[in-house]
Amino acid sequence: MDHEQNQGAALLQLLQLLWLLPHSWAAPEAPTPVWRDGLQNHTFLHTVYCQNGTPSLGLSEAYDKDQLFSFDFSQNSRVPRLPEFADWAKDQGDASAISFDKEFCQMMIQEIGPQLDGKIPVARGFPVAEVFTMKPLEYGKANTLVCFVSNLFPPTLSVNWQHHSVPVEGVSPTFVSATNGLIFQAFSYLNFTPEPSDVYSCIVTHEIDRYTAVAFWGAHVIPLGGRLLNHASKLTCSPFSPVPQNALPSDLLENVLCGIAFGLGVLGIIVGTVLIIYYQKPCSD
Repeated sequence: MDHEQNQGAALLQLLQLLWLLPHSWAAPEAPTPVWRDGLQNHTFLHTVYCQNGTPSLGLSEAYDKDQLFSFDFSQNSRVPRLPEFADWAKDQGDASAISFDKEFCQMMIQEIGPQLDGKIPVARGFPVAEVFTMKPLEYGKANTLVCFVSNLFPPTLSVNWQHHSVPVEGVSPTFVSATNGLIFQAFSYLNFTPEPSDVYSCIVTHEIDRYTAVAFWGAHVIPLGGRLLNHASKLTCSPFSPVPQNALPSDLLENVLCGIAFGLGVLGIIVGTVLIIYYQKPCSD
């Protein structure tokens, strides 16, 4: 009985801290704005998360679902997702508040996590991956491939790139951010110089259940009004499906299947005609 009372007292103290956390950041209520025509409401998300997985601790800041910064806790500094945000990342005025969030989040994991393990349902989101270029496609000119991962929960993942089924080195860190519904998304970037025969794949592994999503990008060019349009074919695999090593582009696969269906149709017509002629012949004595 004493052991249960001690656990209850510890839980009560943590819940009191949880209650005080939003009040410590509280600001005087602003009057409800009256939006005029042409103005829009925007959302800034500052999300701190910790978990028993990789990454074990994270912070992301997003503006209208577009991630601006992540946080490198080993260096105690913001990391801009794009070079254009580098000047804004220098502001470290809220370092003490971030340190408090980090310690509080880790304390919740250590103290409350074991007590709730197996007692509440664990949410899962199967990641969806897609690959596209950051700039319009031009052969021989430097560009960046972006692997965008959505529907991610919890945010435990690894991202690997392959070029013609060969692993690619020198990939930038993966940026993870939360959306309005606290579903996470991730971005991975790969600098490259596109060539006509290129086939790249982004392999996303959800580490908590080993679910694998694979997105392919190939420089299949469609001329349109003097411009080059790149085409990306995408494939999502189940947790136990092997990653295809020589994937066919989606348009080529469609053409092959259509050709096979047309050939079978012509063969059926020929066989049917021969049988009709054969059975219409008069039978001899």
